[in-house]
Amino acid sequence: MQQVYLDNSSTTKVCREAVNAVIKTMTETFGNPSSLHSIGFAAERALADARTQVASVLSAKPEEITFTSGGTESNNLAVFGAAQSRRKRGNRIVTTAIEHPSVLIPMQQLERQGFEVVYLQPDKSGHIEPQQLFDAVNANTILVSMMAVNNEVGSILPIDAARTAIDRAQAPALLHVDAVQAFGKLNLRPGRRGIDLMTVSSHKIHGPKGAGALFIRKGTHILPRTFGGGQENNLRPGTEAMPAICGFGAACAALPNAEEERKKIAELNTYLRAGLAKLPEVVMNSSEDALPYVLNLSAGRVKAQTMLNFLSEHNIYVSSGSACAKGAKSHVLTALGFSPMRINSALRVSFCRYNTKEDCDAFLTVLQNGLATLQKT
Repeated sequence: MQQVYLDNSSTTKVCREAVNAVIKTMTETFGNPSSLHSIGFAAERALADARTQVASVLSAKPEEITFTSGGTESNNLAVFGAAQSRRKRGNRIVTTAIEHPSVLIPMQQLERQGFEVVYLQPDKSGHIEPQQLFDAVNANTILVSMMAVNNEVGSILPIDAARTAIDRAQAPALLHVDAVQAFGKLNLRPGRRGIDLMTVSSHKIHGPKGAGALFIRKGTHILPRTFGGGQENNLRPGTEAMPAICGFGAACAALPNAEEERKKIAELNTYLRAGLAKLPEVVMNSSEDALPYVLNLSAGRVKAQTMLNFLSEHNIYVSSGSACAKGAKSHVLTALGFSPMRINSALRVSFCRYNTKEDCDAFLTVLQNGLATLQKT
């Protein structure tokens, strides 16, 4: 049976354009971009091209892009860098209870350092209401950190309301948006939406692992976490991971039109939901207005790991939640107030531009067989 890969929120297959860029960087423009000779200059031009390609997706300036090793490093740099740079101006930080661990765990560390962190709670659909932001953000707030799209259930968070809340409170806060799951899927344009810091990642858009970026709006000041040779404007020193970065840039250049692609993915999402609705044991955890790339469901009384193994044996690949959690109980579904059984049986299907209705049919067939087989054991 052909492989059916429906775990694209965890990682994506690298596109041919990115593969070619990686190979070229390793075999032709392999120099150190800091070296003062022709091979180094060629690498420097390749680095500049990749920076422009990433910036273009965000309608940003190339100088507003800082390359990192991925989403986790970008989130850490944004959260710690913003908090430490503004701690003399206030003590409050506002975030949500459904952020990625690379935001939540740094928040816990900041609490140990004496910062006050407010965690906004979602409703059962995974939504954060704008009024929660208006109530939480005050004149003492120095950072608001909120993801654009939740990685487990696909809910779209009110980042525009976050900017409004900061402005209404006349707070000295920077606005950080973790856009790892939204990058390439929504038209983000952070500079036009008052976003100061935005995290993006390569391997979620068919680029190689090991590369990510932090958008830092021109004029925004944050403190570095590491120190060394001065690369990336002293915010992320060290020789740049050129093959991964150039692959990232190529993947950005290869992205299809976000709006047109989202419509195609929405058709797949609707098609799969219709098929799942015929299975009485299945309940949906993603709301109807979630980003269609993500569809979270709970499959009867079968534990997620058991069903994942069954699906994998039949060459169907999905996830039980955030890949970074490695099977731990979902803090997102817990925050949504679901029962332990519903949480323990949750699966996440996540689409990419290469998926088809035939993939959905294969998943539905094997899932139905799994429910019939495993619920008897």
